[in-house]
Amino acid sequence: MRRVVFNQKGGVGKSTITCNLAAISAHQGLRTLVVDLDPQGNSTHYLLGHALENADDTLAGLFEQTLAFKFNPRQTAEFVQPTPFPGLSLLPSHPSLEELQSKLESRYKIYKLRDALDELADRFDAVYIDTPPALNFYTRSALIATRRCLIPFDCDDFSRRALYALLENVQEIKADHNRDLEVEGIVVNQYQPRASLPQKLVQELIAEGLPIFKTYLSSSIKIRESHEQAKPMIHLEPRHKLAQEFIALHGELKG
Repeated sequence: MRRVVFNQKGGVGKSTITCNLAAISAHQGLRTLVVDLDPQGNSTHYLLGHALENADDTLAGLFEQTLAFKFNPRQTAEFVQPTPFPGLSLLPSHPSLEELQSKLESRYKIYKLRDALDELADRFDAVYIDTPPALNFYTRSALIATRRCLIPFDCDDFSRRALYALLENVQEIKADHNRDLEVEGIVVNQYQPRASLPQKLVQELIAEGLPIFKTYLSSSIKIRESHEQAKPMIHLEPRHKLAQEFIALHGELKG
């Protein structure tokens, strides 16, 4: 199953959620791939501990060859990189994705990511796609290439206002490009149960009938250590409360 983690607002935990759910998926025995479409490369750093210097071995190289019409192009699998975690692989990001974007958009390469992932369909049981904090070419490509969308929500009023526009954007992509696309759920992130505003906002969203996952992800300093050590929580401290919340959230996913 392919999933995209998407929110147009930055700092809501897209990369953290992507990598931790993917790490749990792999830990439970599924052949799992993370696709890092964000030129900032946070998921790439998180899973590898460093960036890849050679753009030809990253998603930038994969997209670049779609512009060149090479006679003997590399297969998508050749761009997939192993991570230190068994069963977990990565299609890494590179900063040059930023400058490639306008070229790809002008040449209407919006379906190339879907085609690339179709090539890998027999190699992976689960795919998680991290996206930039914008509804740009890469995010649209991801929404076209997947069936399920996870939306992180970080419990403030600005996020709530942006949420409605985001849901409309997903529905537009569904109507125009991908009939199978659905919002699988909204992930409540950095939740502080003792604060009144997060409780109020979440309960209002539930009352509106929005698909809120039952598992809320706590705000924890431990996640910074996870980032610094380039170890998802299941590998850093599996018994930690936040690690257990990620496991519970993964258990809520459909198939």
